Amino acid sequence: MTIFDASGLSRRGLLKTGLAGAAASAAWLGGLGRAFADTLADVKSRGELVAATEMQFPPFDISDNGTYKGVDRELVDAVGATLGVKVKYLDLPWTSVLPGLEAKKFDICIAPVTITKERMKRYLFTVPIADATAALMKRANDDSINKPEDLAGKTVGGQKGTSQLAQIKEFGAKLPKPIEVKEYVDNNQSYADLAAGRIDASVNSLPNLAYVAAQRPDTFKVVLPPFGQPTYFSWVGRLEDKTLIDAINAAIIKAESDGTMAAIQKKWFGQTTDLPKTVPEPTI
Repeated sequence: MTIFDASGLSRRGLLKTGLAGAAASAAWLGGLGRAFADTLADVKSRGELVAATEMQFPPFDISDNGTYKGVDRELVDAVGATLGVKVKYLDLPWTSVLPGLEAKKFDICIAPVTITKERMKRYLFTVPIADATAALMKRANDDSINKPEDLAGKTVGGQKGTSQLAQIKEFGAKLPKPIEVKEYVDNNQSYADLAAGRIDASVNSLPNLAYVAAQRPDTFKVVLPPFGQPTYFSWVGRLEDKTLIDAINAAIIKAESDGTMAAIQKKWFGQTTDLPKTVPEPTI
């Protein structure tokens, strides 16, 4: 686990101090985990919103030599300013983020989470912060894949526990030849195997893949059109934290109305996208 504050400084020593460090980390998180009657009131009282994400999800979350940056960093900084609090960031493995939220280890998950029917039963979603439609990326020189259906009989990699991985499994089951799916701890591992020829494609959201392909156009190319149902990314809170999520929603909508969101989108996606002002009914 890495802890970032709003200035971008980190304390990676917690990862390197063995059992003593783990105990200290657990104690620190346990302090945050006590039950509050009103999480928004507590956030205001301590003047700090504690947010968790996985900083290996560009362009949303990036750890660049100890500096946290990306779409989520800039947007949640704007949200914190509107709420009148500073933001502290935790860098956790994706598989630990949602369980940590449920265990009250932090206030909100800002790792982009796809809105799905099953997740809405367990979590409270903010208004969308980005498009999340599932798509595929291939090697730039692979002429055998020109549309999603060309993945029949091939191998696709994706991050374990994501809706995009679940969608490619469902999509592949309908093809004439099944897709072999490899699961990875993070997407960077999938991209590395794709570049090395160990898999034929990587699955992720269209914005994520478009960003990666733009950074390495000689290596990667996005397969269009996207194969997934139109979906959105949101941040996630606990079901009982409605007052906090309502306040964050108001801050996100303010960022959209004052041009902050458009500036962030233009910087990281190269274009702007209109997003729903309410949480849409999920299609998956």
